[in-house]
Amino acid sequence: MSKEILNLEPKVIWKHFYSLTQIARPSKYEDAIQAFIVDFGKKLGLETIKDEVGNVIIRKPATTGMEDRQGVVLQGHLDMVPQKNSDKTHDFATDPIEAYVDGDWVTANGTTLGADNGMGVAAAMAILEAKDVAHGPVEALFTCDEETGMTGAFGLKPGILKGDILINMDSEDEGELYVGCAGGEDANITFNFTEVAVPAGMKAFNLAVTGLKGGHSGMDIPIGRGNANILTFRFLKHAHKQHGLRLASIDGGSLRNAIPREAFSVVVVAEAKADDLKKCVANYEGMVKAELAVTEPDMKIILEPTDLPANLMDEDTQVKLAHAIVACPNGVIRMSDSMPGLVETSTNLAIVKSANKQVKVACLMRSSVDSAKTALSSSIESVFELAGATVKFEGAYPGWKPNMDSPILKTMQQVYNNKFGKIPEIKAIHAGLECGLLGGVYPNWDMISFGPTIRFPHSPDEKVNIATVQKFYDFLLETLKNIPKK
Repeated sequence: MSKEILNLEPKVIWKHFYSLTQIARPSKYEDAIQAFIVDFGKKLGLETIKDEVGNVIIRKPATTGMEDRQGVVLQGHLDMVPQKNSDKTHDFATDPIEAYVDGDWVTANGTTLGADNGMGVAAAMAILEAKDVAHGPVEALFTCDEETGMTGAFGLKPGILKGDILINMDSEDEGELYVGCAGGEDANITFNFTEVAVPAGMKAFNLAVTGLKGGHSGMDIPIGRGNANILTFRFLKHAHKQHGLRLASIDGGSLRNAIPREAFSVVVVAEAKADDLKKCVANYEGMVKAELAVTEPDMKIILEPTDLPANLMDEDTQVKLAHAIVACPNGVIRMSDSMPGLVETSTNLAIVKSANKQVKVACLMRSSVDSAKTALSSSIESVFELAGATVKFEGAYPGWKPNMDSPILKTMQQVYNNKFGKIPEIKAIHAGLECGLLGGVYPNWDMISFGPTIRFPHSPDEKVNIATVQKFYDFLLETLKNIPKK
């Protein structure tokens, strides 16, 4: 782990970000980071609360002369997405992140960096600690488990927070102000299968689709990156028809909100067909490389001999599973009519895993239009129920409808123009910012979201632009000085 990031400006942000990299904080494993933040608030002598779901709230009074300003809630989430390259040894539940400076960026060694949302958390910590920053009443809301279900936002109780304005710091493009976001819903799909014996005269192989870029299933979905699950099952469907390929197991993707980068399966084929299978894989790899030449230049499909598995998935389920995966909607479904360039509706076929005579499939649907999300859910349900699977929908959360007359929007536009000489872009995001849920609990809040420039979140290529961190923090300081009066 390199400490060179401690020398970056603004040092007050980077020192807190560094401390966050030293504490394991993947979603669902947040006890240590929650305890750290609680201790941080108490050591500052500030009112500090940890609620029953794991959110931490720290209150700081207004500085002298700013008592008449509206209260501000600075919000970020404590957890991070645990993604690593397959050749990287790293335990996200215990190991620190190996962050380092790479030119104009800070990135990590073979893992996600945690700038999403460590930068927002670090900024809030800096404000809480500061003795020379003018601000009205401030509350820092550090939510838990944002990345795997928004548990903290779902569990936040009304009445515990006193502020009037929510400033979410979980956006990823400096110079842009976000005023809306997509809602989402999970589809959890189950196939039951029968284990059958491996026929005589079969040869087994490990089949791996690797080298894909992956990324955030909302922010990166319009790029058109390859989906390892779909690429795998396109091949499995074809190879079954052509060569009688049989499936023993599948392990594709790992997170509901990350485009799957890798998929690994164990397959068998008659020994007489082994050479044909190798040629089939080579031909398929060449075809997909040409198809995704721009978006996935490092994609690989690898076939290696292995020991025969103990058993196979029954052929009927294998066929139905392959048909359903290939037919399942995936990627951008519709672009927004009201905001050019914004994805309205999308879905990500995130996970396909077999274990204990079941195959679990997970999709995450997103849309800024509730009826469109419902229609998409119905399509996915139809595909998989026709294939004999059971489908359950869970974790639905609302979107955040833009308010172009928002007072904090107008304030921050003016502040940015005065400080940097241009009006920031106004955007909505095709991702599930917590603002949608939080605004449902506190409907009086005037909400906005911004942040430094982060690229490739939710993947081991995640990085944050150093220069934009300075601008992000300067903008936050100036905004706090100019918060409207009560």
